[in-house]
Amino acid sequence: MKKYILATISFIVATAINAQSLTFKKQEFELKHVTASIEKVKGKKAIKVERDLEALPFDLKNLGSTVDEPTYVKLKNVTLANGTIEVKLLSRVQANTTFKGAQGFIGVAFRINDDDSAYESIYLRPRVGRSDSQFARNRTVQYYAYPDHKFDVLRNETKKDYETAAPIALDEWITMRLEIKDKKVKMFLNNEEYATMVIDEMLGSTKEGAIALWVDIGTEGYFRDLKVIQE
Repeated sequence: MKKYILATISFIVATAINAQSLTFKKQEFELKHVTASIEKVKGKKAIKVERDLEALPFDLKNLGSTVDEPTYVKLKNVTLANGTIEVKLLSRVQANTTFKGAQGFIGVAFRINDDDSAYESIYLRPRVGRSDSQFARNRTVQYYAYPDHKFDVLRNETKKDYETAAPIALDEWITMRLEIKDKKVKMFLNNEEYATMVIDEMLGSTKEGAIALWVDIGTEGYFRDLKVIQE
C-alpha cells in the first residue's frame, strides 16, 4: 500500500511538472499563465498558446492593469542581450471569448528577467491590420515594456508613438523578426526589406534575458520555426 501511495504521489508530481513545460522541435519552454500544446494548423505543426484566465484573471473595468502581462511560453536555457529573434506566428480570436475587444494579440517578449517581473515586448493585433479605419490600422503593432510602460501608459502619458500599422490579418501565417541592438529594436514582418516598426530607445530596465512567445486575452495563438541568433 505504501509503495502504491508513493507511486501515485510521484505520478502526480511528474504530471504537474510536465504541465508547466513543453518541448517542441528540441526547444523546451516553460509555461507562464498560459495553457499550451502541440497542434497542427494549416498543415503545419505548431505550439498552440492561450492565456490561462484561471491562473491570471483580467478585469474588464481595469483593463490596463490586467493586460500586457507575462502570459507566454518562455524558451529555456537561452538568454539574449543583442541579436535576432525570428518566428512564424498565426492568431485567431477564441470562439468562446467574452472579451469583445479581442484582436488576436500575439507576439514576442524578450530580455525577460529571472522572475518574470521585467521584460520588453512587441506584439500584433491582426484583427485590425486591414481595417477600413486608418485609426484602427495604426494600432496593429504594439511595443511595451513591462511592468511600467504598458499600452495604456504609452498612449496616455508619452508624446512618442509606440504603435504602428501593418497589412496583416487573423488566421494567416506571419513571419516576425526582431533585430535588437542595445536600446534599439527593429521589427520586420513577412521578410520585408524595411522595418515595420523601429523603437529608437526601448523603455525597459533589463539589458538581457530570456525569450518568450506571448499571447493575451481572447487569443488562440500558434508559433513555429523559432530562431534565435545571438550577436
